[in-house]
Amino acid sequence: MKEFKGRVAVITGAASGFGREFARTAAHLGMRLVLADVEPGALETVAQELRGQGTDVVAECVDVSVDADMARLAHRSREAFGGTQLLFNNAGVACGGYAWEHSEADWRWVLGVNLWGVVHGIRHFVPMMLEQRDTCHIVNTASAAGLVSTPSMAAYNVSKHGVVTLSETLYQDLHAVGADIGITVLCPAFVDTGIAHSARNRPQALRNTTHATPSMRAMQQATEHATAAGRLSAADIARLTFDAIRAQVFYLIPHTNLLPAVEARLQDILAIRSPGPFPSPQGHAPAHQP
Repeated sequence: MKEFKGRVAVITGAASGFGREFARTAAHLGMRLVLADVEPGALETVAQELRGQGTDVVAECVDVSVDADMARLAHRSREAFGGTQLLFNNAGVACGGYAWEHSEADWRWVLGVNLWGVVHGIRHFVPMMLEQRDTCHIVNTASAAGLVSTPSMAAYNVSKHGVVTLSETLYQDLHAVGADIGITVLCPAFVDTGIAHSARNRPQALRNTTHATPSMRAMQQATEHATAAGRLSAADIARLTFDAIRAQVFYLIPHTNLLPAVEARLQDILAIRSPGPFPSPQGHAPAHQP
């Protein structure tokens, strides 16, 4: 996809972080927008900002982990603008701690948003795109955690590895049917997007009733430090992502200093050896140190 003006972009997690910057960039390019988020006040703020610039915007309060919500979002896009050419499956949340300390609620929350949100997006938007017989593109926001396995982030790692393999399989399946739908899987490292504080939007039914463990507190602190120190901004990531869409780049890894860790993991697999020690984020203390 090289032309954006007048085309329709659907963006989940649009009220903050990458989603908000995707929306701003898409609006600057003259796109019509369908913005979705679980945080209604922040979503409306972004929608009003872009409407004030003359952009056609539909804003929908959506929980991406709920299939009916994503079905409604797809219907709303078709109803308002006739379809969708660019889909950002972007909503994401995170929590940390030793793998065995994650509660069932932790797993349901993180996998529900990060992985099931992408699954629902694909199920409801790809058929629409195939029917349109138009040039389209899908961006699935994964993470560096989809390529390497950061300690004390089991649920997050599983969700993001799932997004990477889902994107790879989707790419192959679309190629098999000759669809004109590009795929980009976005795998950034630490960026100050607000994800370190995503628990603000955690559903009451999926909140933990016990106190955080030392490993959970340590990972929270490390994540806050690392995201705040990130050299690339959410706006930088949005710019790089639209460049990747134009160039039909599949793997978008903005933080190239991640690549040696990816290579080390692949070498461990090829050599059939146990994983090597993982470097701590941005030089801060590993999460297992209380």
